[in-house]
Amino acid sequence: MKSIKILLFTFFITSCAPIYLTTDFEKGTDFSKYKTYNYYSDIETGLSALDAKRLLDVLDSQLQLQGLSLSETPDFFINIQSKEYQAQQNSTVGVGVGGTGRNIGGGVSIGIPVGTAKITREIIFDFIDENGIGLFWQATSESTYQPNASPEKREASLQALVEKVFKKYPPQQK
Repeated sequence: MKSIKILLFTFFITSCAPIYLTTDFEKGTDFSKYKTYNYYSDIETGLSALDAKRLLDVLDSQLQLQGLSLSETPDFFINIQSKEYQAQQNSTVGVGVGGTGRNIGGGVSIGIPVGTAKITREIIFDFIDENGIGLFWQATSESTYQPNASPEKREASLQALVEKVFKKYPPQQK
């Protein structure tokens, strides 16, 4: 029952907050040789300490589902970077004043912002093979972020983001 609630909650979060995703990879990479991973010891995610822990826990679970395991001597390392920014406000209401008199016309118009500005968080996942080709896979995600959200909502949001990111890993090579 608890898993159904989490699934519904995750669906609700993802339906309200779209996650935009781009991925890229080094062509010719043999992804089947990568079985173990680890994080850089000096990783600075740009997230709060609690959000970083949540993200790494969710990421570990997702990677294990994909058959990868955490190792002290990994096949590749993961680096995570993030930044937050305020999205540009696109919704406005126009107010205008105008007048005419014989052959003279004039007017003044201004746009008044509607709603609140949204905070967007960009998270970049880099997979790096230090003994081979270097950076071989990268995913960049963008989604809205609510700094005052509860820990449960934050974790559900990160879970949805990681699930979407790793639907694209390993990439389908043509």
